[in-house]
Amino acid sequence: MPIDNSLNLITVLPIVSAVIVYAARMSEVGANRGTIPGKVVERGTLRWFVGIGSFMVVGALAEFFWRGPTVHWPLFAAGWACALASFGVRRAAISALGKFWSLHVEIREEHRFVRSGPFRWMRHPTYFSMVLELASAALLLNAPITAAVCLVFFVPALRQRLKLEERALVEKFGSAYAQYQRSTPALFPYKWPSHL
Repeated sequence: MPIDNSLNLITVLPIVSAVIVYAARMSEVGANRGTIPGKVVERGTLRWFVGIGSFMVVGALAEFFWRGPTVHWPLFAAGWACALASFGVRRAAISALGKFWSLHVEIREEHRFVRSGPFRWMRHPTYFSMVLELASAALLLNAPITAAVCLVFFVPALRQRLKLEERALVEKFGSAYAQYQRSTPALFPYKWPSHL
């Protein structure tokens, strides 16, 4: 019985795409950025985020095969749009923070209050990029069940991380950060920034 190679190539496309996005993200986690070390307030949620992201990809791959591996082109295109937006937002945030970038909740003595780049639109663009990244895997592989399971674990971890980070930033920057909290959305850029 002949094998339909064109069907196999098309089926592999979402799998390869999801693996490329995941591998690119994991390579970013270990990248040396020449940042200034500071007081780390919390480390645990990073492990949760990495674990949830890994589960999302593995679970989405399993769900992709369980559903019958087919490409849903609109979802596939939306998945790549989310992946590219995720990398763009995260790189812009890293660039804006420069030497103050950290994977942990980490405050330095000479920490600077950054409101440029994507921080004009939201207080936590890196976490927004994580949401886009999870959505990317779910869309590329048409995995709504895995996405729902991941949300059950991701949302509490994200809430905890945001709470700790916001507290640390208020302690460091006082009323300036409190004003920023009132004028700028935490996670989703749903309104025009007050300062461009």
